[in-house]
Amino acid sequence: MRFLHTSDWHIGRTFHGADLLAEQEAVLGHLADLVAAEAIDAVLVAGDIYDRAVPSAEAVRVATSALSRIRQAGAQLVITPGNHDSAPRLGAFAEFAAAGGLHLRSTIAGLAEPVLLADEHGPVACYGIPYLEPEPARHALGVLGARGHTGVLTEAMRRVRADLETRPEGTRSVVLAHAFVTGGAPSESERPIAVGGVEQVPGAVFDGVDYVALGHLHGPQTLAEHLRYSGSPLAYSFSESKQRKSAWLVDLDAGGLAEVRRHELPVPRRLGHLRGELADLLSEPEFAEWIEYYLSVTVTDRVRPVDAMRKLRERFPYAVHLEWQPAGGDAGSALKYAEAVKGRPDIEIARNFLGDCRGAPPNEREERLILDALSAAGIGVDR
Repeated sequence: MRFLHTSDWHIGRTFHGADLLAEQEAVLGHLADLVAAEAIDAVLVAGDIYDRAVPSAEAVRVATSALSRIRQAGAQLVITPGNHDSAPRLGAFAEFAAAGGLHLRSTIAGLAEPVLLADEHGPVACYGIPYLEPEPARHALGVLGARGHTGVLTEAMRRVRADLETRPEGTRSVVLAHAFVTGGAPSESERPIAVGGVEQVPGAVFDGVDYVALGHLHGPQTLAEHLRYSGSPLAYSFSESKQRKSAWLVDLDAGGLAEVRRHELPVPRRLGHLRGELADLLSEPEFAEWIEYYLSVTVTDRVRPVDAMRKLRERFPYAVHLEWQPAGGDAGSALKYAEAVKGRPDIEIARNFLGDCRGAPPNEREERLILDALSAAGIGVDR
């Protein structure tokens, strides 16, 4: 049996304010094409279908379209919610959806009730463990002494293994889980899940099954041969610009896990970093290749350029992030303002503040505006 392991679609997410629905629809459509090309039997989505608990109508449309295309390509789907999803909303109409090949495993009570698939070698039991918030999950699981994510996932996997023991001999097993497993490397775009205890979970918690499809961390990575993160299909922070987004093709034979192959996904729009003086960035031919990239730009002018982002977007329409780091300066250093302003007159504080922000002292017109503002506030100023 062949599975496709993916996760962390985050449909509806924006990238520094830029709408990503078109890019998300394109890369998820590629997954449907891959299902047909590789004769995949089931697609495993290990959490965070949506970026919000209450997704927009457009996000729901993109998700529905992607799931429909995957199903029409010939694969069944097994999905469990992540920490961004609303488990009750995602699991609505689960019994009806299962009849059409969409299996939603969204409840704590049902985490040990597998989706049963079969091939020429016999049955495969697919267990979906939804994201478990430690405090409510320990009550729902009846393990009040459980601590943090490790405690509740240990109980969840105990129930999975107990159910697996009741299955016919030779039944192979797959688990979907959304968690931060020890050894995984995070990116800047994941929401922390440390509420309720230490967030990391030892990989040994998942021992005893043939394959574990993990979600939550956005970079593809292998923690053990049977224990992997697929990562997100798109980059959601500039920290992911060097990651090669991918999905795992997982083959089970009669004896269990046979082979895992990595399939790199297309990149609808690449990410880039540019650095230099604004005039050079806007005029030099060497920067032309970056026009179609999502860009994080650092301008190094000695004086902060006025209206820099608007000017950048005239040449680079997908510039989404801007920083100013003057060459040879220390604009990023923290100021101890209580000490810096102690005993200084208000006019001097105002002048220095403007100078710190812009990298140059106020001009004559700005000086008059400062004096007028202080006067209007009833602050006496020695002109």
